Amino acid sequence: MPFADVISPPINVHHLFTAWQTDWISLTALCIEIGIAVWYVVLTLRLGHRGRRWSPWRTASFLFGTLAVVAATQSGLASYDDSVFQLHVTQHLLLMNVAPIFYALAAPVTLALQASGRETQRRLLSVLHNRAVEFITHPVLVVINFAGTMLIFFLTPFYQFSLEHPLLHELTHLHFLVSGILYWWLIVGVDPSRWRLSFPAKLGYLAVGIPTTAVLGLALTQSRVSIAPLFHNTADTHAGGAILWIVGELFTLGAMGIVIVQWARVDDREAVRADRRADAADARSLEIESGGDSATSAPARAGGHERSTRVTVVDGRLVPAESDRPGGT
Repeated sequence: MPFADVISPPINVHHLFTAWQTDWISLTALCIEIGIAVWYVVLTLRLGHRGRRWSPWRTASFLFGTLAVVAATQSGLASYDDSVFQLHVTQHLLLMNVAPIFYALAAPVTLALQASGRETQRRLLSVLHNRAVEFITHPVLVVINFAGTMLIFFLTPFYQFSLEHPLLHELTHLHFLVSGILYWWLIVGVDPSRWRLSFPAKLGYLAVGIPTTAVLGLALTQSRVSIAPLFHNTADTHAGGAILWIVGELFTLGAMGIVIVQWARVDDREAVRADRRADAADARSLEIESGGDSATSAPARAGGHERSTRVTVVDGRLVPAESDRPGGT
């Protein structure tokens, strides 16, 4: 790193945008990130060839999430992550908040289920319902891991220890990303999961994170010593703590807004379904009153023994799709 021997050096904007990382770990990670993005796009094209529409907003969300990971770990930002605490915090926010939120909103598991064959669908669902996966994704464990990661990493000597060991430092980036994905998949994700939280519960879990971020921000901004004296000065520590505090709370408030919008949309869909059921019941009543109950309708008789090859996911379970279910997502 060009600035590793300077404590909290000034930020060079040109270097920030041009100093892409070329070490083997960064290049390997970049290939993986591009490969995952290509996989997502291929699945959307496959779904389109089947005559089913996938939301372009979800595709854009996934690609933006991947771009956030690339910016955090392969751009010039990464060259400052062990020397400027403010930029390390920015990297942390990109990996634990920005990228995971966009990944969760992109619904990659739902896409994989809809674009795959029956056998692949069964395998994916068996993974989702595996006991180990269910344990790892348990809401309480996920929230403790998310909050604990921030508190332990920034409020113990582990932070400086990771800076002194580059490979461990790279592994912490992966841990940030995975922790963020598990947390935001639980809160704003739309993919099938064993743990389907109610919307009030999601808002409750988000509210728990507010004091956690406040405690962390307060501890860093009021600290009398640097978080890592060999790498950052005290002013840098204070500035990084302020960014972590303010932006972290903004993410929480933004996520609350997302949950409320999702809640409203679900209520709207339920109202539409209720109206359709009421209309169908009224139609059946009129048919009975007019003597139309003497025989089953021809379409029902003709299609009674046919089974659709399409499937959908209800509460994390694979079930045949209803005949009037919209094809797109």
